[in-house]
Amino acid sequence: MNFFQAIILGLVQALTEYLPVSSSAHIRIIGDLMIGSDPGAAFTAIIQLGTELAVILYFRHDIIRILTHWFGSLFGKDGKDWKSRLGAKDRDTQMGWFIIVGTLPILVAGLLFKDMIETSLRNLWITVTVLAVFGVLLWVFDARSKQIKTMNQMTMKDALLFGVGQMLALIPGVSRSGGTITFGRALGYTREAAVRVSFLMAIPAVFGAGILETVSAVKDVAAGEAGMFPGWGPTIAAAIVAFIVGYIVIIGFLKFVSTFSYKAFAIYRIGLAVVVALLLITGVLPAIDPSVA
Repeated sequence: MNFFQAIILGLVQALTEYLPVSSSAHIRIIGDLMIGSDPGAAFTAIIQLGTELAVILYFRHDIIRILTHWFGSLFGKDGKDWKSRLGAKDRDTQMGWFIIVGTLPILVAGLLFKDMIETSLRNLWITVTVLAVFGVLLWVFDARSKQIKTMNQMTMKDALLFGVGQMLALIPGVSRSGGTITFGRALGYTREAAVRVSFLMAIPAVFGAGILETVSAVKDVAAGEAGMFPGWGPTIAAAIVAFIVGYIVIIGFLKFVSTFSYKAFAIYRIGLAVVVALLLITGVLPAIDPSVA
């Protein structure tokens, strides 16, 4: 992978990370078409740090407020009893706990199935299947579910279910935002509330994965086992592109969902699944990356 190709993948990451269309699937597919190989989980996770920095910048006031209230309640600001420490008197404290609970499923699954996530689950036939399945689910739930819940009505049970949706995104093609938004709409949350929860809940999970993969990449480079990793210069440049373009996409996406449904994204997912399936059948794309087969 050269510098220009890394930048293109950073742009793809920015354009698809927040939309319910699966950025990891796009990186996997376009990487195969452009460089003849899967760019790999390490490169993907590192450039995701760029898009998550954009999330932090956009939601900085929410994040600071949640962290301030969470730490304050944790140390007894709202009362010394355990209910007060868990946010019984403060919705921002509760949101802090909701984000923690919602992060647990992807954390546990990521640790237990790390090798599978980085190898067998990156089979493009799996990607095609989940692109189509979650496209249909998003379409159905968005069309049939009421928009009655806001973030202020969130419960611990809902937070865990959001987390399950995020956990499923470990499978390329599901989409982290797609999984959480689909579960959110199934639970009756408004489109904008589902998106905001998705963004906030992603921060610890994506940052954690990015940091771990960065450490792993450093070790691989030092050992001469970097594979398709393009080097730190192109990777950092791709992350910067992902950050700048990603911030613009956040603004546009939030405005879009406040007016329109997710139908267009569902149709796009299904259409992409059909196109990739045809590329696999005709041999243009390999189902399994040759470098890890």
